Amino acid sequence: MEAKVTQALVNELLETLKDGQKGYAEAMTDVEDPQLKETFKKYAAQRSEFITELEDQMFKLNLKPEEESSVTGTVHRAWINLKGALTSKDNKSILNECERGEDYAKAAYNKAAEAQDLPADLKSVIQKQASGIREAHDTIRALRDSAK
Repeated sequence: MEAKVTQALVNELLETLKDGQKGYAEAMTDVEDPQLKETFKKYAAQRSEFITELEDQMFKLNLKPEEESSVTGTVHRAWINLKGALTSKDNKSILNECERGEDYAKAAYNKAAEAQDLPADLKSVIQKQASGIREAHDTIRALRDSAK
């Protein structure tokens, strides 16, 4: 795969991960439930770890990560803020927003996993992370479905 295309693909994943990390950090402050706080903390830390792994891969491939955050992520974080404020920190509403973010992350990872001719080490990291993203999505969805 051409270096420019690989760089764009990985940068999109990095953007998605950074948005998710910030979203979970924000959600953590919007909930009172200690178990939810812990879950959000776990996924914020997971995203941070994933970011480091992808940046390491980019460094090895002599590619450059972008420093800008996405407009989509900024809008999503603002939506969590708004939703939390309007619903008096309602767990179900916050979990709905987190699941929406997870849907976006899942789609980005599915797209990346379908990319052809990625370097083997990078493809392996993407596949491992995609599994973690799916697990997070399913956990958040289950929490949302059981929330009052």
